[in-house]
Amino acid sequence: MDRAVRLPVVGVRVGWDSFLGLIPGIGDALTLGPAGYIVFRAHRMGIPSALKARMLGNIAIDALIGSIPLVGDLFDIGWKANTRNVALLRKHISKQPAHAAPRDGVSQT
Repeated sequence: MDRAVRLPVVGVRVGWDSFLGLIPGIGDALTLGPAGYIVFRAHRMGIPSALKARMLGNIAIDALIGSIPLVGDLFDIGWKANTRNVALLRKHISKQPAHAAPRDGVSQT
């Protein structure tokens, strides 16, 4: 959602989040689905409430500023809430013991 395509000339990576945000009204609403799914999966994995709050804060900032015409679209290129949230989740998981069983019932084998 955040880094699917590299813009030629400037070399910045953008994703569907940036493109959908260009559609007035519904574009920003459509991007909340995948962002919410990341938090949902993180919740199912048993992450702490403080980490979920940070993830939801990233989404809220993206949605609020992203809803401002043009300024929000430019902000979306740099903010990348989904990438930030996945990085937070990966950092949390990397600190967990390897023998811990997943809480969502999905086996790692």
